[in-house]
This record gives sequence, structure tokens and C-alpha cells, in this order.
Amino acid sequence: MMGTPPFKDFLAGHPGVELHTFGDAAAASDGLVINGIDGHNAVAALSAIADDLAGKTLIDYAVPYVYNPDVEHPWPTPWGIMPKLEPVDTDSLGERIQRALPRTKVVKSFVTQEQTTVVDPKAIGGGDHTMFVAGEDTEAKQQATDLLKAYGWTDVLDLGPLVCARGMEMYAHMHSAIGFALGFGTHFGVKVVR
Repeated sequence: MMGTPPFKDFLAGHPGVELHTFGDAAAASDGLVINGIDGHNAVAALSAIADDLAGKTLIDYAVPYVYNPDVEHPWPTPWGIMPKLEPVDTDSLGERIQRALPRTKVVKSFVTQEQTTVVDPKAIGGGDHTMFVAGEDTEAKQQATDLLKAYGWTDVLDLGPLVCARGMEMYAHMHSAIGFALGFGTHFGVKVVR
């Protein structure tokens, strides 16, 4: 998608990378798991491995997109119709995952930035932009923040409880609008100026 080479080509160029099932990967983790499963399928896929995720911190990086929506007023994009967000306003994917996995500490983060920027914040504006975290467990949010700092983030803003995942997820459309305005493929970051 969008110029990304096929996964088999990626694996050929990275011989140390191994492919595992979700459950095997979660079971082998050292207490921190990152969810990148598409939002429409995340709750079911993660619920199936709930025992492997029990007691661990799960950083939810997914956007609750419904692809190819039948909507009255579609938003055309370079790749077709903009996906719609579901849930939106009164719930979030992060909250749904937390309800489905009560023994897992869910933290919403990463979702307001581009994939490459998450792991390399200095690639944009020298790293002078803001990453957000939200969740119910203070230690889990600290784990996420420590990982972000290891990636090079210097401005991590704790938005508070997991209900704030709603705002982060709804930002996905704004992120797309900014990207289209700047020119598709232009990398950018967002800074909260205090």
C-alpha cells in the first residue's frame, strides 16, 4: 500500500526478523506489546489471545477505521474513499480493547504520528513535536513513555484516562487532511505549544 514493498521482500532484506502468530508474539514479550491490528479486527484478534496478554502493557496504535464505507457524503482520497471511524464520539477502540481485556493494561499512543516518525521523531523538525499517551494505569503509561524516550521523544504529553483515546483516534482524519494539504507523502509532526 502506498509504495510499501511486499512483506516477502521486507523479510528477504531483514533475515533476523521472524514471523509469529499474535498469540506466540504476545506470549514471548517481556511485558510490553504494541497493537497494530486494524481497528475493525483488533478486539476479536486480541480477545483470542487474552491469556497471553494478561498482566502486560498493550500500547494500542490502531485507528478504528471501517474501509470502503457506504456513506452519504464520501471523502475522496488518492486511494479511494476515506475510511470512516467506528466507534467515534461516545467510545474508542482503546476503550473497547480495555473492556475486552480487563487483565491487560491498555495505553493509547503513537496513533497521532506517522509510522516512521514514531520511531524516529528527529526525522521531522529535529524532533520538536508532541506525542500523546492515555490510559488508566500509571505504570503502563510510564512504560510507554520510557519507550518513546528511547526512540528520542522529548515531548510526551499524558492526556489522562483512556477515554482520551477518543480524541487521539478522531485526530486520524485531521492528520489525513493536513497530509493532503501539504502534499501526499510529506512528513510532518504536531506540536502542543504551551
